Amino acid sequence: MTITVRPAVHRDVTRLTEMYTGLVREQRALRSIWPSVDGLAEPVADAFAHLIEGEDSTALIGEIDGAALGMLVGTVEALLPPNEGRRIGTIRLIYVDPEARGVGVGGVMLDAALDGYDRAGIDLFDAPVSPGHRLAKNFFESNGFKARSIIMHREGHPAATPPEDRP
Repeated sequence: MTITVRPAVHRDVTRLTEMYTGLVREQRALRSIWPSVDGLAEPVADAFAHLIEGEDSTALIGEIDGAALGMLVGTVEALLPPNEGRRIGTIRLIYVDPEARGVGVGGVMLDAALDGYDRAGIDLFDAPVSPGHRLAKNFFESNGFKARSIIMHREGHPAATPPEDRP
């Protein structure tokens, strides 16, 4: 078994979209709002095409014996003043087909993304993880990431529920 990683190209958009559908299914089970806040804009194929072409984005394909079984999408953003000129790389999406998990595809993709950021002079990295996604949290922690922010979320406004209907 040979694990490789390569930059995504336009002929990968269909496969990226298929893997993204699996990612959305998993994330929606954890947080129903995920696709609307942390996912990609529709149409997803156009979003992937833009990421593949983007100067400040990374789209990688992880393969086992030439079969595309993983994807990683990263973006780069400038820091706010007084740190202008410094940038942060964010691993926005990472997904490995369930039958290919646990053999190192995700780690190879992450290493490739971080190496690319390092070559670009980027030494700060983020990787948002959904609450309750213990495997993703463990994966990133095993690669040196630590929590720096927790985003709190709720749906609805308490004033919208009459006091007599509140628990």
